[in-house]
Amino acid sequence: MSVKRQAADFEPVDESDYLEFIALGGGNEVGRSCHIINYKGKTVMLDAGVHPALNGLAALPFYDDYDLSTVDVLLISHFHLDHAASLPYVMTHTDFKGRAFMTHPTKAIYRWLLSDYVRVSAISSNDASTLYTDADLNASFERIEAIDYHSTTEVEGIKFTAYHAGHVLGAAMYFIEIGGIKILFTGDYSREEDRHLNVAEVPTERPDILITESTYGTSTHQPRIEKETRLLNVITKTILNGGRCLLPVFSLGNAQELLLILDEYWQNHGELDGIPVFYASSLARKCLAVYQTYINMMNDSIRKKFRDDKSNPFQFKHIRSLKNLERFDDLGPCVMVASPGMLQNGVSRELLERWAPEAKNALILTGYSVDGTLAKQILNEPSEFPSIAGGGIKVPRRLYVEEISFAAHVDYKQNSEFIDLVNASNIILVHGEQTNMGRLKSALLSKYKDLRQTDNEVKVFNPRNSEEVRLPFRGVKVAKVMGSLAAKPPMDGQIISGILVQKNFEMSIMAADDLKEFSGLTTSTIIQRQSVAADVSAELVKFHLEQMFGSVKDASVAGGVGYNVMDSVNVLCKPKSIVIEWEGNMLNDAIADSVLAIVLSVDASPMSVKLTSKPSHCNANLARPEKIERVLVFLDSQFGSAVEPLENPEDGVYVKIDEHVATVNFRSMDVICSYEPLRSRVKHVLERAVDTILPLDFDDDSYEDSDESNSSVTIKSET
Repeated sequence: MSVKRQAADFEPVDESDYLEFIALGGGNEVGRSCHIINYKGKTVMLDAGVHPALNGLAALPFYDDYDLSTVDVLLISHFHLDHAASLPYVMTHTDFKGRAFMTHPTKAIYRWLLSDYVRVSAISSNDASTLYTDADLNASFERIEAIDYHSTTEVEGIKFTAYHAGHVLGAAMYFIEIGGIKILFTGDYSREEDRHLNVAEVPTERPDILITESTYGTSTHQPRIEKETRLLNVITKTILNGGRCLLPVFSLGNAQELLLILDEYWQNHGELDGIPVFYASSLARKCLAVYQTYINMMNDSIRKKFRDDKSNPFQFKHIRSLKNLERFDDLGPCVMVASPGMLQNGVSRELLERWAPEAKNALILTGYSVDGTLAKQILNEPSEFPSIAGGGIKVPRRLYVEEISFAAHVDYKQNSEFIDLVNASNIILVHGEQTNMGRLKSALLSKYKDLRQTDNEVKVFNPRNSEEVRLPFRGVKVAKVMGSLAAKPPMDGQIISGILVQKNFEMSIMAADDLKEFSGLTTSTIIQRQSVAADVSAELVKFHLEQMFGSVKDASVAGGVGYNVMDSVNVLCKPKSIVIEWEGNMLNDAIADSVLAIVLSVDASPMSVKLTSKPSHCNANLARPEKIERVLVFLDSQFGSAVEPLENPEDGVYVKIDEHVATVNFRSMDVICSYEPLRSRVKHVLERAVDTILPLDFDDDSYEDSDESNSSVTIKSET
């Protein structure tokens, strides 16, 4: 059973242990949704919208408050303007260098929707400048990468998976993992099944952080069947009284749901055949082809109709498309579904001003109305409202106003149940007006009050725009053993030795031979070679190497005499030069440096007179004490202050290294020591000293008689 990971109650040693969340838009407001997540040096941006009640740069999220060049991944939840309309601006007018992702249906609609936004903005805005041009839009479109539902994508150590959100066609909630911390971003989502969309899914994994919308706060929606009945009753009553019904909608989203409802109702009520139903949106007409294409991404009900009736449900039988109002004969009762949904401009605003003065007409608001828009204002049923023509002109309002929301957003009951199913320890509320968001936060804290000060405590945050939320998490580093090292389960206390490979946040331990197969890495061996000019014999080189390294192996090589030092470095003696060759690594490099130092000092070393080119006899007229003194010079040069004389200095010396002691007997030339490495080292130095200087005469008589003795020494002169 999985356990909830709490944001830790400690001060992390590393600043990167903090997960940072910043709302650049959508904090205590609905509109210009844009959120930043940063953890372990990785940055994700969620959505890039505009505010529907504002124009120009004022409609943008607070991009100046964050360095967008650090963003690695930008995820768009769906195509609505308040979530996607500033994406071209981000990609063409900021320092953003990351990668942008959205689902296939969202990308298919993206270009049409924002092209229409550019056109409408240019017409209706008093500002001469627009946020971006069609060229910017096309440039951004080329960089957008489309993804499938339920497929996991990884970018620079950031993993994310798209799930159905149930809001509009192509809407996605994203399950994100960064450095072991799991985050679920819902975007706009709905848990209520309608006529064509799948309900929002609950991911199979439990997130540590849930970022969820709070659009409706603690409000509760009317059941869908009851809403449909109310809608159709208002429409029927209005048209039977000779009035006209205006349904302002987003071009895409709940508009398609309403058209399915109206088409089915007119199909089942033949008495309404003479009453026209219009859909006034050139954009929606273009995008209906996308809906007709992506039937496979809709719910079972719509797919069953498509399969059984062998016809596309979005090829409406009773809905007429209205290209422009110049061709509209406004002569009698009708139903008009027109965009935009906020009544800020466009066909819906023009028809509202035309029909508002007559009481027999009706305005039915079917979506969420953002503060600051005419749709929100007219819900208060004012006696008049300002005309889009400006100049202080007022339009009288006598038509009937009704709000029947078909906006695919969760209410409190659905949101609360989903939060329970997700079971995250940290909840961050976004996309909600201040009052609604505050009420939802209070309701959730009250609901989870019994969990306070426990391991299962639930923390709720409702940050304002540009307000940072910092959550500390204690990082847990786990390395997977792979390849041949994982062939057998390890025993308790066993030490696993291998190469540690880290890619982003994943660590693996494997043998060098498994690197290519399991990590994609390839290994290379560097053979290093150093050539030194030297006119010395191979035997003399070997002699000096043995002084330092002890045993030196002969290695037959073409072109000269070779030796191998410590199975690591090859020394090739050529006429007039010596070549040193080794496989590059830290240990071999150190050995090679020592070999090179020895080779460079061979011809200048006093010990190079050890050998001579021909035998020669001489009388070494040295007394025994003088011979011993010369041996002591050799021992001192090797062991320094570690050499101490015995009680009788002529008997021998001690060589004391750490806790080990070697005794050297000058009479027998034996070395006594229980620690073999020290004994063999002292013995080797002693033998070379005697061989190099003069042989000693060890019989007692020669010791007692200090007369001069003859010694035979073989000397080889080397230049």
